[in-house]
Amino acid sequence: MNKLLLSLLMLTSSYPGLLAQDTIRYTGKMLSNIDYHHGQLRPVIGAHSYQTFRANRTDFGGDAALSWTYNHAPMLAYWKGSFYLNYLSNPVGEHIPPGQTLLQTSKDGVSWTTPKVIFPPYKIPDGTTKKEYPGVAKNLYAVMHQRMGFYVSKNGKLLTLGYYGIALDAKDDPNDGNGIGRVVREIKEDGSLGPIYFIRNNASWKQKSDYPFYETSKDKAFVAACNELLANKLAVQQWVEEADRDDPLISLKGEYKAFSSYHLPDGRVVGLWKNALTSMSKDDGKTWLYKPKRAPGFVNSNAKIWGQKTSDGKYATVYNPAEFRWPLAVSVSDDGIDYKNLLLVNGEITAMRYGGNYKSYGPQYVRGISEGNGMSGDGKMWVTYSMNKEDIWVSSVPVPLTEKAVSHVKADFNEIKSGVELSEWNIYSPLWAPVKIEKGQKGDKALVLRDFDPFDYAKAERIIPATKKLMVEFTVTPGQDKNGLLDIELQNALGNPGMRLSFDSTGHIRVKAGYRNKNLIEYKTDELYRITIKLNTETRLYTVRINDKELGNQILFAPMEAVERITFRTGDTRRFPNADTPTDQMYDLPDAGSKDREAVFRIHNLTTSIL
Repeated sequence: MNKLLLSLLMLTSSYPGLLAQDTIRYTGKMLSNIDYHHGQLRPVIGAHSYQTFRANRTDFGGDAALSWTYNHAPMLAYWKGSFYLNYLSNPVGEHIPPGQTLLQTSKDGVSWTTPKVIFPPYKIPDGTTKKEYPGVAKNLYAVMHQRMGFYVSKNGKLLTLGYYGIALDAKDDPNDGNGIGRVVREIKEDGSLGPIYFIRNNASWKQKSDYPFYETSKDKAFVAACNELLANKLAVQQWVEEADRDDPLISLKGEYKAFSSYHLPDGRVVGLWKNALTSMSKDDGKTWLYKPKRAPGFVNSNAKIWGQKTSDGKYATVYNPAEFRWPLAVSVSDDGIDYKNLLLVNGEITAMRYGGNYKSYGPQYVRGISEGNGMSGDGKMWVTYSMNKEDIWVSSVPVPLTEKAVSHVKADFNEIKSGVELSEWNIYSPLWAPVKIEKGQKGDKALVLRDFDPFDYAKAERIIPATKKLMVEFTVTPGQDKNGLLDIELQNALGNPGMRLSFDSTGHIRVKAGYRNKNLIEYKTDELYRITIKLNTETRLYTVRINDKELGNQILFAPMEAVERITFRTGDTRRFPNADTPTDQMYDLPDAGSKDREAVFRIHNLTTSIL
């Protein structure tokens, strides 16, 4: 026994790393509940989610490149005062050609440019075959597949990259190492684009390429930037799936997908892959301390996981904490190793309007801004992801990440400094159901929820301290009385409502009373409605007053221990999809490209207090 102890002591003294924790882990107690799109997780206060591109096969402004309905794998960078986002696209489904990559930009992360093609479809020569896979290419185009979108070089160049893979049929794998190769081009500060070059071809590709090799460029600074990228082991580690299986450029070879990484204070690098696999490197990715293994405590399936250091010196991982691709959540660590909580970033799933090969429900494939690819000046954490592999979204997450409100709300938007009115609100803002502060004809400001999307809704939510006896006061002006819906819900910490008041599509203000809805009064277009709710979760009773008219006692339709959220939403509660929904939706929804009559609701103020 003494000899064994002595041997262990000698081993740990020779390898001091064995004494330290060598893998990240999740030690928190919160787990996601997949029966709810939001997982019953507490939201990060102030998280805003904005749709940057909404797929529409029938209304795309005459640009056929924007009519494709499989849109996925977005990447993000911040360079010289602007956000840059690229994503790949196919006409209908995953791995079904042709494929292309598109680019969007934004100054503020909220309003985004119309996408433009940066890597167009690539024709594969007839007769092309793949090793160990049946089939011969005929009238076939490549599909895009890339795990890396941008690289900012030390000489100030912004490079964007894509990968042309070959899928001979719908089940073929375009990232099997037998594709065409990786392309690169420069994005210039004025928005123009440099020529397309190949930066790395697959060894199996014997054909003449449509684009020249980067070394033929006469721009020496561009060539230097490409060479710097090729020498950056952490950057090219992202290429492992598409690269040759024995590519000497790649340090860690194997079936490890969707690499992201961050540095710890001691210089070690934490690597993350799909399925919450993790390893560490002491030499910036030249070698790895161990074969990637699942991070203890993390729940994550075959979707991407993102890790980064945040502006407050802490660390965050963003991922789907389930075997499904919902919700989108974030966990925080003080030291980059021990992750202790689980909070909500985006807990919505809109309808999948267009079916297709391998399309999955939910907000998924999240990526942030890689180390070296810029930092937004606002100190927030920005991430991008696809919704249902169909629409493209970004979310901004305030730093430090907090989930509990310390004080009640007193929000008169006319009295709040412009630009920060929504800093403590949680926003879900589709392009066809936008949420924003707007000025009225008299110059007064309001939180405005617009909605002309038949398949989605606008949502604004405010977190408050847990309160059993609560008074809520707000003022709403509806822009119509014969269409649209505004649900106002009082919810508990897990997002479960116990009280709902609605402006419905028939011109009534109603409350939910168990199975039924109970009309309170009629409402009119463009009239102001001052609403006061007094609620007691212990007695389960509440009262409603509208424009000084008392409307009697009501009872909660579901019990709550306390109220912690107030939600304004322009659509019904969504429960589809769920854990038992069939995996593949191969059908389109009727009238998938149509618009509803616009509904507009102006929220002028919100006040909460303890009774």
